[in-house]
Amino acid sequence: MFAIIETGGKQLKVEEGQTIYVEKLDVEAGDTFTFDRVLMVGGDTVKVGAPLVEGATVTAKVEKQGKGKKVTIIKFKRRKNYSRKQGHRQPYTKLTIDKIDA
Repeated sequence: MFAIIETGGKQLKVEEGQTIYVEKLDVEAGDTFTFDRVLMVGGDTVKVGAPLVEGATVTAKVEKQGKGKKVTIIKFKRRKNYSRKQGHRQPYTKLTIDKIDA
Protein backbone atom coordinates (compact mmCIF):
# COMPACT_ATOMS: atom_id res chain seq x y z
CA MET A 1 0.00 0.00 0.00
CA PHE A 2 1.28 3.46 -0.85
CA ALA A 3 0.10 7.04 -0.49
CA ILE A 4 0.92 10.39 -2.04
CA ILE A 5 1.19 13.14 0.56
CA GLU A 6 1.82 16.87 0.35
CA THR A 7 4.28 18.54 2.68
CA GLY A 8 6.50 21.58 2.37
CA GLY A 9 4.98 22.47 -1.01
CA LYS A 10 6.09 19.13 -2.45
CA GLN A 11 4.33 15.84 -3.16
CA LEU A 12 5.90 12.56 -2.05
CA LYS A 13 5.02 8.92 -2.69
CA VAL A 14 5.43 7.00 0.58
CA GLU A 15 5.09 3.38 1.71
CA GLU A 16 5.05 1.84 5.18
CA GLY A 17 8.54 1.43 6.62
CA GLN A 18 10.07 3.96 4.21
CA THR A 19 12.45 6.68 5.44
CA ILE A 20 11.94 10.15 3.94
CA TYR A 21 13.51 13.57 4.29
CA VAL A 22 11.10 16.54 4.23
CA GLU A 23 11.24 20.27 4.83
CA LYS A 24 11.73 21.08 8.50
CA LEU A 25 8.68 20.36 10.67
CA ASP A 26 8.11 21.87 14.11
CA VAL A 27 8.28 18.60 16.10
CA GLU A 28 10.81 16.98 18.42
CA ALA A 29 12.81 13.83 17.67
CA GLY A 30 11.00 10.71 18.87
CA ASP A 31 7.50 12.20 18.43
CA THR A 32 4.93 11.09 15.89
CA PHE A 33 3.61 13.32 13.13
CA THR A 34 0.37 12.83 11.20
CA PHE A 35 -0.02 13.99 7.61
CA ASP A 36 -3.65 14.82 6.83
CA ARG A 37 -3.02 16.20 3.33
CA VAL A 38 -3.24 12.87 1.49
CA LEU A 39 -3.79 13.24 -2.25
CA MET A 40 -4.01 9.56 -3.22
CA VAL A 41 -4.02 6.13 -1.61
CA GLY A 42 -3.09 3.10 -3.72
CA GLY A 43 -2.85 -0.63 -3.31
CA ASP A 44 -5.61 -3.18 -3.93
CA THR A 45 -8.11 -0.35 -4.31
CA VAL A 46 -7.14 3.13 -5.44
CA LYS A 47 -8.63 6.25 -3.85
CA VAL A 48 -7.96 9.55 -5.57
CA GLY A 49 -8.88 12.77 -3.80
CA ALA A 50 -10.41 15.88 -5.25
CA PRO A 51 -8.09 17.42 -4.04
CA LEU A 52 -7.73 15.41 -0.78
CA VAL A 53 -8.86 11.91 0.22
CA GLU A 54 -11.48 12.20 2.98
CA GLY A 55 -10.40 10.66 6.30
CA ALA A 56 -7.03 9.41 5.04
CA THR A 57 -3.97 9.97 7.22
CA VAL A 58 -0.32 8.94 7.17
CA THR A 59 1.45 8.53 10.52
CA ALA A 60 5.24 8.90 10.74
CA LYS A 61 7.83 8.77 13.51
CA VAL A 62 10.35 11.62 13.69
CA GLU A 63 13.88 10.20 13.63
CA LYS A 64 15.88 13.45 13.79
CA GLN A 65 16.15 17.09 12.82
CA GLY A 66 19.20 18.09 10.82
CA LYS A 67 20.83 20.21 8.16
CA GLY A 68 21.65 19.13 4.62
CA LYS A 69 24.97 19.39 2.85
CA LYS A 70 26.38 22.83 2.27
CA VAL A 71 25.51 24.54 -0.99
CA THR A 72 27.94 27.26 -2.10
CA ILE A 73 26.62 30.21 -4.06
CA ILE A 74 29.17 32.29 -6.00
CA LYS A 75 28.42 35.52 -7.86
CA PHE A 76 31.12 36.92 -10.10
CA LYS A 77 31.34 39.69 -12.69
CA ARG A 78 34.53 39.83 -14.68
CA ARG A 79 36.56 43.03 -14.87
CA LYS A 80 34.26 44.78 -12.36
CA ASN A 81 36.04 43.75 -9.15
CA TYR A 82 32.85 42.05 -7.95
CA SER A 83 32.62 38.63 -6.37
CA ARG A 84 30.43 37.27 -3.58
CA LYS A 85 30.54 33.89 -1.89
CA GLN A 86 27.69 32.61 0.27
CA GLY A 87 26.87 29.23 1.81
CA HIS A 88 23.57 27.65 2.77
CA ARG A 89 22.51 24.50 4.63
CA GLN A 90 18.83 23.58 4.26
CA PRO A 91 17.18 22.24 7.46
CA TYR A 92 15.29 18.96 7.16
CA THR A 93 13.32 16.43 9.20
CA LYS A 94 13.99 12.69 8.85
CA LEU A 95 10.80 10.59 9.13
CA THR A 96 9.96 6.88 9.07
CA ILE A 97 6.47 6.05 7.82
CA ASP A 98 4.61 3.87 10.34
CA LYS A 99 1.04 3.53 9.12
CA ILE A 100 -1.20 4.53 6.22
CA ASP A 101 -4.90 4.82 7.09
CA ALA A 102 -7.32 5.08 4.20
